[in-house]
Amino acid sequence: MEKNFKMVAKTFFGFEEILAKEVQQLGGQDVQIGTRVVTFYGDKGFMYKANLSLRTALKILKPIKGFKVFNERSLYDGISSIDWSLFMNEKQTFVVDVTLYSEVFNNSQFVALKTKDAIVDQFREKTGVRPSIDKDFPDLRIHIHLDRDQCTVSLDTSGDSLHHRGYRSATNIAPINEVLAAGMLILSGWDGKSHFLDPMCGSGTILAEAAMIACNIPANINRKEFAFEKWNDWDNDLFDQIIDSLMKKTREFHYAIKGYDKAPSAVRKAQDNIQNANLDDYVTIEQKDFFETEKQTEGPLHMVFNPPYGERLDIDMERFYREIGDTFKQGYPNTQAWFITANLEALKFVGLKPSRKIKLFNGKLEARFLKYDIYEGSKRTKFQNREEE
Repeated sequence: MEKNFKMVAKTFFGFEEILAKEVQQLGGQDVQIGTRVVTFYGDKGFMYKANLSLRTALKILKPIKGFKVFNERSLYDGISSIDWSLFMNEKQTFVVDVTLYSEVFNNSQFVALKTKDAIVDQFREKTGVRPSIDKDFPDLRIHIHLDRDQCTVSLDTSGDSLHHRGYRSATNIAPINEVLAAGMLILSGWDGKSHFLDPMCGSGTILAEAAMIACNIPANINRKEFAFEKWNDWDNDLFDQIIDSLMKKTREFHYAIKGYDKAPSAVRKAQDNIQNANLDDYVTIEQKDFFETEKQTEGPLHMVFNPPYGERLDIDMERFYREIGDTFKQGYPNTQAWFITANLEALKFVGLKPSRKIKLFNGKLEARFLKYDIYEGSKRTKFQNREEE
């Protein structure tokens, strides 16, 4: 039986707990939460499954060695102590990524260079041939994590960041990261048991992630490749079995998922991306200005969106956020509305008090993810009615 090994899933600030829950539900063992990471144990099949399924993971690393580093020499010796022929041969290519929190080293490129030297020297001494670096399509992606004097060497199982889902061929000016979109949806409590609306859908990322959650479709099913597919121990049959078993767990969805955008170009891009993701049976996108709309469906509505912040799109913030609040109040009764913004000043113009505020980051921008409960009629009327019953 395949032996369990440790894995480290990287994520965004604020998503650690929901990622840990995802890992547990998938079957990960000994799940531990860190800062922007979740560690767990599983076998090779679970590594494949985690890469395919985890919605809020950015990368999954497989640590292979840890050692103390005091200077350049101890870094070189530590890397040299690993038998690299277990993971690649002299004809294959590799690349080194570095994360640095160290007083000993302050230059990640220098650490990457020393690591490369140690690996290349080992192969040259053994075989007379040196493997080469390929930054774009390496056979092996190595990750060095230096935290003060502790160095952890890992193999990157994912390759490109897992937010590259494989369905987004077209984007607009300020697209939202797919992992951020999925995390926001999970934090909002979206479970596919009501109608859904993204009223400012841009290139359709939130819609695609919402549909995949609703139907329990693996997040990275449309992705072209993972780094582990180039490994010596790659098991194509096992990978196909994992995909088959995941796809058997998909479920039907009986509500509407809709997106609006007032820009015709955004609507076209969103439609293309939804089609690429094979989700056009579940998602419809219309050209509409949210501020001129009202709720189209009976029963509760779940709304999640990413309005412009004024960072890359030039708009009148005060008026724009006031119109968000007015549209909520006048047109969207019985709605749970969530949106993310990094424009914390503009929030006071919404004119409604959020029932939840969650701190997140959109890229480098500190943002808030806010929930507004919009009741049938006014909130005051709702509570008066309840008291009279």
